Amino acid sequence: MRFAGLAILLTVQFAAAQDKKGCQDSPLITRFPGSVISDCKDSPDGTFEFSMPGAGSKKVEGEYHYLEYRSPSTATNAQLARNLGTALRTAGYTIAYENQSHDKFVGHMGQTWIQLEVSSNGQVWEHTVKEIALTQDIVASAAEMSSGLTNSGHSVVNGILFDTGKADIKPESAPALEEVVKLLKQNAAMKVYVVGHTDNVGALAGNLDLSKRRAAAVVQMLVTKYGVAAARLQSFGNGPYAPLASNDNEAGRTLNRRVELVKQ
Repeated sequence: MRFAGLAILLTVQFAAAQDKKGCQDSPLITRFPGSVISDCKDSPDGTFEFSMPGAGSKKVEGEYHYLEYRSPSTATNAQLARNLGTALRTAGYTIAYENQSHDKFVGHMGQTWIQLEVSSNGQVWEHTVKEIALTQDIVASAAEMSSGLTNSGHSVVNGILFDTGKADIKPESAPALEEVVKLLKQNAAMKVYVVGHTDNVGALAGNLDLSKRRAAAVVQMLVTKYGVAAARLQSFGNGPYAPLASNDNEAGRTLNRRVELVKQ
């Protein structure tokens, strides 16, 4: 037994020595013995869409980590998948999604979400997000919005934030809303449409409804909290119909989820 244990230890140490420079194992789930880390990515401010039952997905925002393992040639996909599923359950994760035919598992524990998937050539992909509220570091200024409205008739209001799938304005949106108020005070005769936009993830009807509710929430906030005359504002929801960028990647979808002012 002592020699067997030593052999396993040496195998894992040899695999670790071949890992891609700068990459290391997640503290949440151990690697399959003999695997090598071929790629990794870490971001303190990112998102990932976890697979859910019924061909759905759940977008989680927060601290994001990605690991890609090259498995030993002796391991079958069925063996890898079985071990990954067992590892999640043993670690105490609640299984939110399991598709054994595609060798994919999604689990969560508290604010932490993890997706494990075995590719057709035996690679293991591990996505982890620790759910936190992401910050909006760039806020549109009154001067920038005024320039956009003058030159093109519309302006994106960066910094108005909502939770995924909801129309409640987050408290950290206050600086952006205050810039809208400043713009309207500086232009006493100006009237604007407040237009909500979404990405194309999910059903069209749901996105149209969400964009309408978000635009209406902004109008209500400007009127009730900031004292803007209701006659100067009108809400409209455009759903995914006017994207600023491709919806094929998260960077584009982030740009497309926005609130705009359009000059009446």
